[in-house]
Amino acid sequence: MELESQKMRKLAPELDPLRIGTGWKPEDLGKVQVLIESTFGDSHPGSGHLDVLVEEVRKGIEAAGGHGARYFATDICDGESQGTDGINYSLASREMIANMIEIHAGATPFDAGVYLASCDKGMPANLMGLARVNIPAVVVPGGTMNAGPEMLTLEQLGVYSARYQRGEIDEEKLNWAKCNACPSCGACSFIGTASTMQIMAEALGLALPGSALMPATSPDLLVFARQAGEQAVRLATMPNMRPGDIVTMESFENAILVHAAISGSTNCLLHIPAVAHEFGIEITGDTFDRLHRGAHYLLDVRPAGRWPAKVFYYAGGVPAIMEEIKAHLHQIGRASCRERV
Repeated sequence: MELESQKMRKLAPELDPLRIGTGWKPEDLGKVQVLIESTFGDSHPGSGHLDVLVEEVRKGIEAAGGHGARYFATDICDGESQGTDGINYSLASREMIANMIEIHAGATPFDAGVYLASCDKGMPANLMGLARVNIPAVVVPGGTMNAGPEMLTLEQLGVYSARYQRGEIDEEKLNWAKCNACPSCGACSFIGTASTMQIMAEALGLALPGSALMPATSPDLLVFARQAGEQAVRLATMPNMRPGDIVTMESFENAILVHAAISGSTNCLLHIPAVAHEFGIEITGDTFDRLHRGAHYLLDVRPAGRWPAKVFYYAGGVPAIMEEIKAHLHQIGRASCRERV
């Protein structure tokens, strides 16, 4: 089959010289061309490290015989803007990022895409964008930040602030918490919207198995990024491997069952229906209600549990959760859990 990128080269004679001027080598022009979309930027810890992962993706693409092109549409941080008028830009940013992904891919066709994001609006935006673009796709979740000393994580800052206001701790202790709650890059280390949406990307079958919520500082994440690049090149030459071919209503049902098992963020009721809509699938609150009934919460992870989010990866991640769900559904005689990974 003829690659879409090569069809475009025949139609647009200016394309090759413009890419050579961007740094492409002449021998790169005839390779599988992979769009690398990320929310990299200095906006917050969940995106500040993605450039490193982008370069690992490029290495994987090159090793598999393709060529990767970097595109960026950075996101914002709800944590930085909450409680201010800035939060009004939050949900709108999801739409803007999805729009930019569609624009990037629509203006210059690619043969496959790798999508990197970590956080609240960046991850659902990339899922929406890749559905619109509908070229073979792999998602790379950006992972989760480390916990600070005394297992301090960001969601505890509200407690420290309240204790300071009540006079129970001094300003020095409050400042200690502020300086240590985010000791590394990655999504906030609890099952908030960022961690939940990373898990949803994997549960939908769009990220490599086991990749969600890996510690963002782990060398293993670099390996997953390279493997994602390699996989994108392979998918580009395989028939019927576009997101629209593999993501179905059953995929979303599986993801919602995982959402129940992890006690995922309620913001999924905003994001999952929006992502499904881009696939031409209708998901409503009733869908969540139907699938959540009888489901069991399986994690002891913050904010509902004791442990930081990165332990989810070490405990087996999404594959382990899916196995637990399958066992539970088998016991109660239900058949709505369908294997996706």
